[in-house]
Amino acid sequence: MSIWEEIKESFRRGSALTRLIYINIGVWLVLTLIGIILYLGGDMLAFQRVTRWLAVPASLPALLTHPWTPFTYMFTHQGFFHILFNLLWLYWFGIIFLQYFDPRKLVGVYVLGGLTGALFYVAGYNLFPVFHPYLPVSVMVGASAAVMAVVIATAVYVPDYTVYVFLIGPVKIKYVALVSFILTTLADFSTNSGGKFAHLGGALFGYLFVVRYRRGRDLTRSFNKMLDTVAGWFRRRPKKVRVTYRRPADDIEYNRQKIHEQKEIDRILDKISKGGYDSLTKKEKEILFRMSNKKH
Repeated sequence: MSIWEEIKESFRRGSALTRLIYINIGVWLVLTLIGIILYLGGDMLAFQRVTRWLAVPASLPALLTHPWTPFTYMFTHQGFFHILFNLLWLYWFGIIFLQYFDPRKLVGVYVLGGLTGALFYVAGYNLFPVFHPYLPVSVMVGASAAVMAVVIATAVYVPDYTVYVFLIGPVKIKYVALVSFILTTLADFSTNSGGKFAHLGGALFGYLFVVRYRRGRDLTRSFNKMLDTVAGWFRRRPKKVRVTYRRPADDIEYNRQKIHEQKEIDRILDKISKGGYDSLTKKEKEILFRMSNKKH
């Protein structure tokens, strides 16, 4: 199997966290390659134009002509360390998040937190006069608002979860999240103000997600239903198959087979309850389809 095939297989079988990381890395690599090619071709500004095509603009007229950018900006990075630190935080807190929530909620919190961050960024630049001189040219890229949503949601849901910090030792996760929020969002607000507005938006969504979840409402439910609808447009319809069944030779073998089938069905249903129907492999979907027809 080639490296490319291994990457595709790893993406297909990986968790939601793995896929989010892969998408971010993939976009960064493509943009980096484009930048190298354009640099060698002598066009020094084309790379910035490509990046701006994915970045969310602060200007409302520019946003109206680039309506996809509140989504694409959260998967776009400039520079190695920019993407490195964002993905490290996403990985560390995403692992803990998935111990308490299913993968669909991780994707929902990431994307909706990123969208809320974009909203705060655009609103901040348009509402406060100090930013008006920079409004026509200001744009933002990066996953930090989306990652902040995951960080705050995790810390609010399990504040006393203990992690081990290098050179410090065991620390409750609420303190790690608080220090991170203060340093990246509140400290020196005049530097990268747009990004700090976005952090506020992402943090707010992460907090509201947990508060509403504890009251029985999932803020990511509608978003995940929309994703299911869109995915259904591209999902291939299963081929109709003709299935025949043959009773085993004796009752002992028959009972043994029925017990095995029931255990397999229970395992598949448990997997669906945790990760949804799309988490099943092709073989598991075929087994579920065959068994449901058999019962009827």
